[in-house]
Amino acid sequence: MYSGDIVAGSLLIPESRKIATLLLNKVSQKDWHQAIDTENILQKRSPEAARRLARLIRKRLLTMTPELWNMIAEGTTEIATQAMLAATVKDSRLLGDFMQKIVHEKWRMFEKRLSLTDLNNYFDTCAQIDPSISQWTEITRKKIRQIMIRILSEGGYLESTRSLSLMPVSIHPDVAEYLTSHKEKYVLKSLQATQ
Repeated sequence: MYSGDIVAGSLLIPESRKIATLLLNKVSQKDWHQAIDTENILQKRSPEAARRLARLIRKRLLTMTPELWNMIAEGTTEIATQAMLAATVKDSRLLGDFMQKIVHEKWRMFEKRLSLTDLNNYFDTCAQIDPSISQWTEITRKKIRQIMIRILSEGGYLESTRSLSLMPVSIHPDVAEYLTSHKEKYVLKSLQATQ
């Protein structure tokens, strides 16, 4: 049920814009490899690192439709960020449930700060639902914590990765309309964690 795939990267907006553009242009497999491996459009140190990142972003984007890809490719920073967060939540139940259960509850109780204990307790709770989580090493847990905190910070839900202070987020009308019209109730509820 829960996957640790999120460990592979945060929202990666500049890179996601490029991958969204490739998907919108329906490039061939050959042109995809040309862009990722040869032209190194993601500007990674090795072709393997670029391929790994491209796979992650593509997997997230394929949970949604070209209409959302266009918001990521062409939208303002706010729209692109929220649209990418929506795709990331759709791809990662671990992140979506955390936003709905922990972030929303903190906000509702007027507790304006997350703690590492919140994340550790959340993983323990998830392990009761999905026992495979108890197999994660402490290094894996730490990396997932870091990525989830970075995603929440990039999405505007945290003031910074250091303070962990919760911030109010209003969903952009275009993103909310997309999620509503595509019946993405779970994703919309996750993004509305501070409302």
